[in-house]
Amino acid sequence: MNSSDLLPFFTDRLKEVESYVNFLGELERSAQSGVPKIVGSAHPITASQQKILYSSLYLQLYNLVEATVSRCISALCMAAQDGQQWRPEHLNPALQREWVRAMARTHVDLSPENRLAQAVAMCNHLIDKLPIDSFEIEVGGGGNWDDEAIDKIGKRIGCRIAISPGVQAVVKRPLRDDMGALKLVKNRRNNLAHGSISFVDCADGIGVSELRMTVDAIGAYLREVIDCFISHIHSYEYLKPEHKPRGVA
Repeated sequence: MNSSDLLPFFTDRLKEVESYVNFLGELERSAQSGVPKIVGSAHPITASQQKILYSSLYLQLYNLVEATVSRCISALCMAAQDGQQWRPEHLNPALQREWVRAMARTHVDLSPENRLAQAVAMCNHLIDKLPIDSFEIEVGGGGNWDDEAIDKIGKRIGCRIAISPGVQAVVKRPLRDDMGALKLVKNRRNNLAHGSISFVDCADGIGVSELRMTVDAIGAYLREVIDCFISHIHSYEYLKPEHKPRGVA
């Protein structure tokens, strides 16, 4: 994914989540004036079914967080491969380490023979002064993305995640169990995924207004994360200063 695709992708995915919240809002308003019921159905929507629908939003939100982070990192990798004009020595130290990690597969348990083969391939790439072609950053983090994890991966790959004080305050503000929006969504998603909490219990005592606040906080935070990656890429911060194109500070 190119950096120019990040915001359109995020906007479309966020609209899906917001559309779902609007649906939940209509359902909640309907319940206030009587038991909600689908037209044509003989059975009303039960309180348990309503809670299950509410809990599903946490899964959608976590999917949005993970997908956004993944695409931001992918855009950075694509920038490093842009037109095959950059070589490993052009990359800044942080991204250079990631290239070595990917080429030598230092994070993978390999046999001695395969480990040697990967090392030889990387050495040949450097000796022949070949451009960066196939390059993916292995980030892990499955099921563990929150604001602290995103900040940590930014530092690891050399992209500073600078969140404005206002958005930082909104994201850190405790919603439930002394957790801010991203930590809460990560926690609820993992509990649902691992079966340690039911969908009914997950939404116990939660209303649409709280869900909407969670969506708004995460949406504002991810927009600024995307802005950080776009700025990082457009200003060629992934390169060493001496290798940036002319005219780029």
